[in-house]
Amino acid sequence: MAKKTEAPTTLTEQQMALLNEETLVLLSTVDAETQTPTVNAISWVKAPSESKVRFSVTNSSRIVTNVKANPRVTLCVIGLETVYSIVGKCTILEEKMEGVAMPLAKIEVDISAVYDSMFWGAKITQEPKFEKTYDLEKAKALDEQVYTAMLK
Repeated sequence: MAKKTEAPTTLTEQQMALLNEETLVLLSTVDAETQTPTVNAISWVKAPSESKVRFSVTNSSRIVTNVKANPRVTLCVIGLETVYSIVGKCTILEEKMEGVAMPLAKIEVDISAVYDSMFWGAKITQEPKFEKTYDLEKAKALDEQVYTAMLK
């Protein structure tokens, strides 16, 4: 019988770099009301260290309600030719971040495991890309505010 290998509990430098770019991240939470899995795409994500990921969402978001009820989450990231599932426990660091024009919560994930979730015998050949569809100057200014506040 083969031994089950332990999943890493920290991000590699390459994984951190991927998360610190504008990478599409899917966040899985458990719905506070229905107790069913829920997946949301999130955009304001940073990895301030190899053991933590931070993200920001509107503080009235269902994500905040879900995390308060059950702090266990999985972040799904597609990049570096594979799919990663980053499992951890959330802490809401700020319900409303200072210095940001929108009412956003700052949430930190304490990583407990990082899994390569790609099915066997394949690799990702093209990473998902997204573009912002509103005023690009305003988007850039807001992004700068959010990332500065997230990393404080």
